[in-house]
Amino acid sequence: MSNYTRRAPVTTAEDAVILACKLREQGKQIVFTNGCFDFLHPGHLEILEKSREMGDSLFVGLNSDDSVARLKGPSRPIQPLESRAAILSSLRSVDCVIPFSEDTPLELIRKILPDILVKGGDYTVKQVVGAEIVIGNGGEVEIVPLVKGYSTTCIAERIH
Repeated sequence: MSNYTRRAPVTTAEDAVILACKLREQGKQIVFTNGCFDFLHPGHLEILEKSREMGDSLFVGLNSDDSVARLKGPSRPIQPLESRAAILSSLRSVDCVIPFSEDTPLELIRKILPDILVKGGDYTVKQVVGAEIVIGNGGEVEIVPLVKGYSTTCIAERIH
């Protein structure tokens, strides 16, 4: 048994859609961001906290282990999906964690249709996967500035 309390559900895309519908019926705004979150660092925390401040509920798409390996290389992820999901779900800023196995969260975004889609400052709005879908549905895409000096890749390289 773990020593932390999970606050947010770790759920399927289908259950996340049901939750999003219920929240919208209550007049709530859905914010969505995604990532691998292999080593949770202050840069991640900043994006998650700023994202949550933009709306009423933060949904976080989380790349599966196979997806991370395809995107980052065979030595990644360092932490398995279950660990990454447990850490994210314990954060106050996170309301729902949705693992996905594709390389991008496009299908997840298409299903959830968030009101606000958020990515870190290493992206432009034009580069954000799903931006056209969200904007076309009347939503917004927001870019959160990066916290200088924090990168999962740099941390992993220092460890090796």
